[in-house]
Amino acid sequence: MAAGDMASTRLGAGQQHLHPLKRRGLVLLRLTAIVFAVLLFCEFLIYYLVIFRCSWPAVKTPTDAGGLGTPEPVLRAMFLADTHLLGAVRGHWLDKLRREWQMERAFQTALWLLQPEVVFILGDVFDEGKWSSSQAWADDVGRFWKIFRHPPHVQLRAVAGNHDIGFHYQMNTYKIKRFEKVFNPERLFSWKGINFVMVNSVALEGDGCDICSGAEAELLEISHRLNCSREEHRPQECGDGQRLPASAPILLQHFPLYRRNDANCSGEDAAPPDEKYTPFKERYDALSQEASRKLLWWLRPRLVLSGHTHSACEVLHGAGVLEVSVPSFSWRNRNNPSFIMGSVTPTEYALAKCYLPCEDTVLTTYCTAAGGLVLLTLVHAGLVASPFHFGWNMLRKFKTT
Repeated sequence: MAAGDMASTRLGAGQQHLHPLKRRGLVLLRLTAIVFAVLLFCEFLIYYLVIFRCSWPAVKTPTDAGGLGTPEPVLRAMFLADTHLLGAVRGHWLDKLRREWQMERAFQTALWLLQPEVVFILGDVFDEGKWSSSQAWADDVGRFWKIFRHPPHVQLRAVAGNHDIGFHYQMNTYKIKRFEKVFNPERLFSWKGINFVMVNSVALEGDGCDICSGAEAELLEISHRLNCSREEHRPQECGDGQRLPASAPILLQHFPLYRRNDANCSGEDAAPPDEKYTPFKERYDALSQEASRKLLWWLRPRLVLSGHTHSACEVLHGAGVLEVSVPSFSWRNRNNPSFIMGSVTPTEYALAKCYLPCEDTVLTTYCTAAGGLVLLTLVHAGLVASPFHFGWNMLRKFKTT
């Protein structure tokens, strides 16, 4: 055999050897690209796609009704509840990683897209605050500020829930002070002429304990100040202190006001049918009737927002006072978490709900992608016929017959 023929034979053999390696490299590159695209969609892009559909509700102002003068300022407020950051005792690392990443991406995306001015968390910020050690508490607080970090111009306020300080029989001054050290202890928050009253509903047991008596005394003082703000001519007993805006307050708390159950609650994020008719236990599932009457009488709110149940509900109390129970913000408590967006003025308000991505949508996407990757790998290995070739062969057979 001539030397030229031998060289061309070796070159051809080398090309045949390199061709399968090149194919395997291309397949590996495709699989990597698919994995990256699925991760990017499920862990980042889906939050933007879902929350982008949310918008602030329009609220009526005096100028909208043909009034004259400067329009009332509108405050954009986010209300979310029951984040339940897992602790050192019950929190599995994978559960923490998954659910806390979900809340971080949802919150940061909402901040960027919606630009709220204030964020209220309606209790059960932490899952194990009722029994966590000082070190575990510090760790949980550090993780909280990482997840719910926000720019300085956005205010974040929170009320205590039973998982933050314990139920009445677990609650003590140390746990309350520890919580208030992280979050502003003010019970009365006024901004843009709007009054928010933030209630420690765990302390409204009504048994005369020191903490309970102090909480009621504080609410009575707030009630006095609000009543004075409503008087056109300031009575002498109101004193010379700073006057509050003459606006009926918005009541924020963890426990809902008393209701028998969730039987009248509706919507896709209401309680499941098998739980709707379960009677609520006073001072455990909701405030007592007595505490609820006191709050409505003392504060005369125009709107109440609460958490605790992890499900949505709207209830009318007394003379038409609306209470909105805000669902949990975490996948750990429900498949379709959400939060409330409020456009609020001193005299009006409008609410809208913003849903977050459903957990089962993300899981289905991952499972579908995993199945596709397995199929591609098997086709490349020759263990399964390509669906496209199989379909083409079937079509050819059909035509020939």
